[in-house]
Amino acid sequence: MALTVVPERRLHSVEQAAELLGVGRSTAYEEIRLGRLRTVRSGRRRLVPTEYVDEYVELLKREAQAAA
Repeated sequence: MALTVVPERRLHSVEQAAELLGVGRSTAYEEIRLGRLRTVRSGRRRLVPTEYVDEYVELLKREAQAAA
């Protein structure tokens, strides 16, 4: 039985990134507008690389520590 390896997605739509982060679509777009969640452009599409999702999570963790 052959095991199929599915490559991990590296670029996410804003909606997919919002789902990964557990936030709503409008919150994700607001964070992009504020420069807190970075994106790249591919043609007319705005995409969020996996590392930018991780970067945003680290930002939230630093903010939570600073507030404590």
